[in-house]
Amino acid sequence: METGNPGLIFTIISFLIALTILVFVHEWGHYIVARLFKVRVDVFSIGFGREIYGRTDKNGTRWKFSILPLGGYVKFYGDANQTSQGTPDLDSQMSDEEKAVCFHYKPVGQRAAIVAAGPVINFLFAILIYFGLFVSIGQPVQPAIIADVQPDMPAQGIGLQAGDKILSVAGHKIEDARALIRTVSLYPEMTVDIVWLRDQDQFSQKVTLAEDVQIDRFGNKYRRGLLGVALDAPQSLQRSGVFEAMGEAVSETVTMVRLMLTATGQVIMGVRSLDDLGGPVKIAKVTGEQASLGILAFIQLVALISINLGLVNLFPIPMLDGGHLLFHLFEAIKGSPVSARIQEMGYMAGFALIISLMLFLTLNDLQSLVQ
Repeated sequence: METGNPGLIFTIISFLIALTILVFVHEWGHYIVARLFKVRVDVFSIGFGREIYGRTDKNGTRWKFSILPLGGYVKFYGDANQTSQGTPDLDSQMSDEEKAVCFHYKPVGQRAAIVAAGPVINFLFAILIYFGLFVSIGQPVQPAIIADVQPDMPAQGIGLQAGDKILSVAGHKIEDARALIRTVSLYPEMTVDIVWLRDQDQFSQKVTLAEDVQIDRFGNKYRRGLLGVALDAPQSLQRSGVFEAMGEAVSETVTMVRLMLTATGQVIMGVRSLDDLGGPVKIAKVTGEQASLGILAFIQLVALISINLGLVNLFPIPMLDGGHLLFHLFEAIKGSPVSARIQEMGYMAGFALIISLMLFLTLNDLQSLVQ
């Protein structure tokens, strides 16, 4: 059944709802661990720029919504700006009581834990979403067993047969049909190793996968790898018990991290086009499309974006949490903080890199929308 694209207002509202939830979760991770270590938090902001609504709690934290909703930040006591750079000459400005609640005077391990808490809670949030879905709705269960091999396709070329069970693709263990489809999709026109089981015998072969360009109901084009097999057994939904679902939720999150890292590595190595990357416009578009399919599709997308947000923030780029963690690691190794000059240069380079990448991705998004 054909479905039209959702309206612009619906797309914007869906995107802002998803972004607000995920930014709050991410920044709340920083906030809650900071409070655990008795760090004073001056500002908790959803968005950047001028405040449009806010209130101050009994601990002196200003909780606010700002006019530019593309992100957020937590500003600790002693920070000079939203990137948690320290105010110059802190020693001469603060009393011992103030230093006791200042982020920059906490041990390096505590500061690293506060920084890491943002990405970590994004992963935990995704795990919680998957856990709820697996317990309440279930997940598809379908073995990675071949029912049929399509003629003149890579699977036929390496001798795969009906009844074979795929064990791994490109070094990734294949647990079920969903894992097989996800993994194969990552390698269009690329050569990978495939391991399969026939009766009690195990076989291994290199194969160059075919490319399939799919167009979804919203007109989006996707390149994916294609092996050329039909899979055995009808797909069914199976609900899990509490403990089993938690393990499966962790496994699903780890799998998505692995797939995202693989795709990112392909872009860095030049085997995947930069056109496959998406920026805020594309994310907003996809969010609106998924929300138009129903609350379940929207929730699943929120889990995926949460994983992506946590992963990207761990990249060792100044301005991101990973860059802060890198500076803390250097401090732990050398026994003293990285000089303010080097940190400032790092933040400037990181800012330039992020802005350049965002501009590129946004232009890429806009170009894809008008094609």
